Amino acid sequence: MPPATPATPAEIQLQSYSNAPASAAYIAFGSFGQVGGKLVANGYLFDAKNLQYPQVLAKQYSEEPSEDSAREIAHRFADEIIYRLGGGTPGIAETKIYYVHLSGGDKEIWAMDYDGANQHPITHLGTISMSPRISPDNTRLAFASFGKYGSQLKMYSLLLNRYIAFPSGNVSSATPAWAPSGNEIAYAAAPRDEFNIWIADSNGNLGRQITSFRDASSPAYNPRTGSQIAFISGRTGLPQLYIMNSDGSGVQLMTDTGYASSPSWSPNGQVIAFAWDRKYGPGAPGGQDIYIMEVATKKWFQLTHDGGRCDFPSWSPDGRHIVYANSADGRAEHMRIWTMLSSDGSQKHPLTGPGADMPNWSWK
Repeated sequence: MPPATPATPAEIQLQSYSNAPASAAYIAFGSFGQVGGKLVANGYLFDAKNLQYPQVLAKQYSEEPSEDSAREIAHRFADEIIYRLGGGTPGIAETKIYYVHLSGGDKEIWAMDYDGANQHPITHLGTISMSPRISPDNTRLAFASFGKYGSQLKMYSLLLNRYIAFPSGNVSSATPAWAPSGNEIAYAAAPRDEFNIWIADSNGNLGRQITSFRDASSPAYNPRTGSQIAFISGRTGLPQLYIMNSDGSGVQLMTDTGYASSPSWSPNGQVIAFAWDRKYGPGAPGGQDIYIMEVATKKWFQLTHDGGRCDFPSWSPDGRHIVYANSADGRAEHMRIWTMLSSDGSQKHPLTGPGADMPNWSWK
């Protein structure tokens, strides 16, 4: 790197970056400081090869001065860069991951940044809460929590920072999933002792049952179209992966062996990630790993290998990454959240310590 650190366009010598040994294609630079009690940051992105018109991006950010706001500014600037260099693909630096945090005998819903930083609690219910699902507009969090009538759906407003009404009656319900429109929620409910898939509006009203067979749960909408739902059912024995139209018609079996769970649809609507123990049974080799399957062809690819129990995959909104829960010894208290590339499962690394489970990546 050249020894000078430019803060303004007037201070940068582009050729010192474009020439060897730096040989840079682009250079991001800028400055920050306090102005009038505000944290003000100026960020620039220059094309190092275009000496005549080098400026690609120039942004100014002004926030209340704090560590959190400084980090938010850095994330926003990073996403601006990715958006321009990635052909209009949004970055993920401003996205959040919601998950279950185990503390003693309780499980609460927590949130963190995409890189594992800023881990903090959302709920304080003092019970068992599971399956957090953030709405497409990032304003509401649906989840299941144990109470008087077993597991029931709850709703938390991130705008109001409080719980909002979500009627579920005296019926056990679990595994919520948002439609991409944000107007409907699919979930599993058991009004007659067996779970089936139901759909209600985003306020929990007008619920209707769309499956009528033994043991159906874990719905996941196709986020591209909203017209299909993936789900898990043990209607033929061990739980398998299925897809259907969002009205319950056109049911298709996607796996026919082993033990499948936790489907998650890719943002482009072409691939489903899920957990699968293909050789499930006493003394069987292998274990529960994360797989992806192309919906059109049913071709699958294994992303994790020999790392213990893996479960609950969730896609980043750019489709390039998957977060999942992993425990080397299979114990729930040792679960931690990892991330990897969705293309081949490479670049695996943990985002949390033990006691973290069921991650859900925000839509944007």
